[in-house]
Amino acid sequence: MNKILINGKFVDEHEATVAYNDRGYNFGDGIYEYIRIYDGKLFTAREHFERMLRSASEIGLDLNDSVDDLISLVRELAEINHVSNGGIYIQATRGISPRNHAFPTPPVEPVITGFATAYQRPFKELNEGVSVVTTEDIRWLRCDIKSLNLLGNVLAKEYATKYNAVEAIQHREGIVTEGASSNAYAIKDGIVYSHPTNHLILNGITRQVIKWICEDENIIFKDEAFTVDFLKDADEVFISSTSAEVMPVVKIDGEDVNDGNVGAITRQLQKGFERYIDSHSVS
Repeated sequence: MNKILINGKFVDEHEATVAYNDRGYNFGDGIYEYIRIYDGKLFTAREHFERMLRSASEIGLDLNDSVDDLISLVRELAEINHVSNGGIYIQATRGISPRNHAFPTPPVEPVITGFATAYQRPFKELNEGVSVVTTEDIRWLRCDIKSLNLLGNVLAKEYATKYNAVEAIQHREGIVTEGASSNAYAIKDGIVYSHPTNHLILNGITRQVIKWICEDENIIFKDEAFTVDFLKDADEVFISSTSAEVMPVVKIDGEDVNDGNVGAITRQLQKGFERYIDSHSVS
């Protein structure tokens, strides 16, 4: 039986409950992170929790945990559930209080929960590529905060599912932002393009790793916005996330990207990602 983390304690999953007046449940008032586990090691855990603490600061949520504290928590959660390959979801809400839009006064204790899931890497999709669709980005204007408010993302992902696509790449008035649960990239003339990391996208941890790989491999990476037309005319397209890694896109809205095959630069980035799994994982 799986063990669930609730405020520093590990309980059986059938005992894990959510309070009816938890602000995460009532308002989506909270933040989260998702950390990948490869062969028993946490991948880029420090970067994930540095981002989590930034998200907390941006919404005025005072967490009493340091990056090292959070790493220790998820390491124990993985070990107690015997997950050596998979991922850990961890979230923090503003806490339990009577329902009122304003912050509780005085503040209440945040509620931190987490769970671990075992699964294998998506080798077939990484090798063959996936299909995506495009859709209007209807989310709020602070996408740089990894908040629990994911209804816009959910609707975009459901739209993709209806068209047998893996992801929905979103755009605002024709300018590509990011996927429903990923960052999006277009490659043209050997240059990797991705929307700048402002309030309209999440600064993905895998996106950061890809920038490191590009620097290692002397591949030009431009934080530069581009249109849906540019995306569809690209030489190569890929998406990235903690679970998807460097995922090639071979079809957009039912049409092939270039010749419909995974491109050489995407393959180069995938090989670089394999190296970073070893160098940026902690046991």
